[in-house]
Amino acid sequence: MREYKPNEIEKKWHEIWEEREPFKALNKSDKPKFYALVEFPYPSANGLHVGHPRPYTALDIVSRKRRLEGYNVLFPMGWDAFGLPTENFAIKNKIHPAIVTEQNVGRFKSQLQSIGFSFDWSREINTTDPHYYKWTQWIFLKLYEKGLAYKQEMPINWCPSCKIGLANEEVIQGSCERCGGEVVRKVKNQWMLKITEYADRLISDLDKVDYIERVKAQQTNWIGKSEGAEVDFQIAGKEDKLRVFTTRPDTLFGSTYMVIAAEHPLIEKYKDEIENLEEIKSYQHEVSKKSDFERTELSKEKTGVEIKGLKAINPATGGEIPIWISDYVLMTYGTGAIMAVPGHDSRDWEFARKFNLPIVEVIKGGDIEKEAFTDTEAGVVVNSDFINGMEVKEAKEYMIKWLEEKGLGTRKVNFKLRDWVFSRQRYWGEPIPLLHCDKCGWVPVPEEQLPVMLPEVENYEPTDTGESPLANIKDWVETTCPKCGGKAHRETDTMPQWAGSSWYFLRYIDPFNEEEIASQEAINYWMPVDWYNGGMEHTTLHLLYSRFWHKFLYDIGVVPEPEPYAKRTSHGMILGDNNEKMSKSRGNVVNPDDIVRDYGADTLRTYEMFIGDFEKSVPWSENGVKGCRRFLERVWRLQDIIVDGEGYTNKLESSIHKTIKKVTEDFETLKFNTGIAALMSLLNEFNDYGKITKDDLKTYIVLLNPVAPHITEELWEILGLEGYLHETTWPKYDEEKTKDKVIQLPVQVNGKVRGTIEISVEDSQEIARQKAKADENISRFLEGKQIIKEIFVPGKIYNIVVK
Repeated sequence: MREYKPNEIEKKWHEIWEEREPFKALNKSDKPKFYALVEFPYPSANGLHVGHPRPYTALDIVSRKRRLEGYNVLFPMGWDAFGLPTENFAIKNKIHPAIVTEQNVGRFKSQLQSIGFSFDWSREINTTDPHYYKWTQWIFLKLYEKGLAYKQEMPINWCPSCKIGLANEEVIQGSCERCGGEVVRKVKNQWMLKITEYADRLISDLDKVDYIERVKAQQTNWIGKSEGAEVDFQIAGKEDKLRVFTTRPDTLFGSTYMVIAAEHPLIEKYKDEIENLEEIKSYQHEVSKKSDFERTELSKEKTGVEIKGLKAINPATGGEIPIWISDYVLMTYGTGAIMAVPGHDSRDWEFARKFNLPIVEVIKGGDIEKEAFTDTEAGVVVNSDFINGMEVKEAKEYMIKWLEEKGLGTRKVNFKLRDWVFSRQRYWGEPIPLLHCDKCGWVPVPEEQLPVMLPEVENYEPTDTGESPLANIKDWVETTCPKCGGKAHRETDTMPQWAGSSWYFLRYIDPFNEEEIASQEAINYWMPVDWYNGGMEHTTLHLLYSRFWHKFLYDIGVVPEPEPYAKRTSHGMILGDNNEKMSKSRGNVVNPDDIVRDYGADTLRTYEMFIGDFEKSVPWSENGVKGCRRFLERVWRLQDIIVDGEGYTNKLESSIHKTIKKVTEDFETLKFNTGIAALMSLLNEFNDYGKITKDDLKTYIVLLNPVAPHITEELWEILGLEGYLHETTWPKYDEEKTKDKVIQLPVQVNGKVRGTIEISVEDSQEIARQKAKADENISRFLEGKQIIKEIFVPGKIYNIVVK
């Protein structure tokens, strides 16, 4: 037997797979279809670390198993390649982002191929390919055509040093992540998508899909549906009103002050009447440095300033209450104003305690001087005039009707979900396919002129004005209006990275179609995706955005189902050996290239799946890697104990059937670690017995193949089995043979267990009696006794009653 050399074996099989294309999916087949999808990666300059292969290996196992079970499997891969990190790298290193992307994709692809994933590389896609983003632009035009894309002034995070708008996650404690400079808020015209039009369906349609509960919960919580009322608070002595949304109109009598956003237009309108305008402006300046996330963080210290000179009127009491501004209220959320009920809301209570504002209890219970009342879904209303004594549920309904009768408010369903800010003032993204004409306004680029290509430029650095770098390219910006033939200017904002990843699963179906996203025949055959796996960090926004786009495509007749993914699962991260998230700054990144080089791709794959519960985060262990390499070496040496014979070895048959059942079930339920453990246990049985048939080993390597495809294909060839392993079928188990034939049966004497006997499940009571009497531990409790009763349950228990 030759030595196990994974590098040689793996290189050989990569070449065979590349030549034979055994993992290529067919758009037409008599086989049942199975569409397995993993989140396509952002190809960064750093390449893969060992956390990336974990989800890919998981669905590769499922895909390989399904092929062996007779499915036509689509398991594709591509690149989510537009975005800020590449642009930043390009600016810093003076390399065009297209070149950076090409280099990064090449590195990622070679790494993935070295691990032996069974991707259908013939369907590879790239979001930066004009043949791809032509259809991203087409979808945007359809959204615009249906009134779901619009432009609106929105505050953005602005870095004066980098001269660029920043996403919330790029602002760290008021500073730019890239340069460390102070960030301010700046108002810009932004393209928006009306995802809020789909809010209800995005919640209700979760009943149609098989998502793990924590994913459903994240979707539901982010959308944040709530029912209540919009209430108008009159500004004392003015015609203006402050409108608020509240889920608790029953607590209106407890509203002792109001809070509005620092950017609220009321401040500018009444600036001449505000007595402390300079204090207000100073506070506004400080707020402008904070991201929305920092402003709404619950644990931070409460800050604010009273607007002196303006009061609001509580519509329930008729009394005047103060108006404050505070950073925790946002113009982009709700109406930009809230009614504060400090007796029954923890944040309002903290604010009121800090600024010595009145706290009124309106739901009975507790001591309002010591704690805020946040759990008021039940209770009796107090201190509330005409609704005193009502239960909360009754009081809510009564107050809504009262507000509507008085013209002070109306019933309202509200959502936390905001419309999607779609513009980016950057170069490296899909151009938005619209033109602005002074005569015609915004005009879509005709479909036959798509894609609107990113121009080739030398300078893609940000402008001084905050416009996209595209704004400086005069000969690209200036164009002709397709409607009137007059002068027009192209939109210079580009799309966010989310755009291309919101529909990529559809392009895999028919990636080279020039006439449509994909043919209707292919879409009808493959959709929906049968199983989608990705990280928990993408189960909120990415999942929400892609579900929104898909529902829109369903509404316009492009796809046959309203949901893109039938099933969604998520995996835990692989942490560094210090139990921290892997990052270059922490110095704990493990490069999969090193593991493949030193131990082999099959070892990496086996360890990634054996490391622990797939859905939980686990630390990396070099010793664990070595242990998996030793396991595969022991599998390799099974060649040495093959003996002549057909079928399964009699003594091993039950264990083999049990293992087939265990592995089959575990691979489908993400319990890869226990499935591999079962294979390790069977390996031990093989070695303990000391001899196996070729059929024993054949079944074993087929079960192991989805996890370790290279070594098992090689063993298949060494055994002289017909064809290739990837052409065979998944083994089946006999349920009867998974049941133990010989068991250790407990024997009781007068109800107490006195020992066990080895017995076949088919043995009679007579045989059980003989074996019990022959057992020293049991027989001594029977000596000199008369048996008066026997209770014998085959396979369960044997109880002897004596006197």
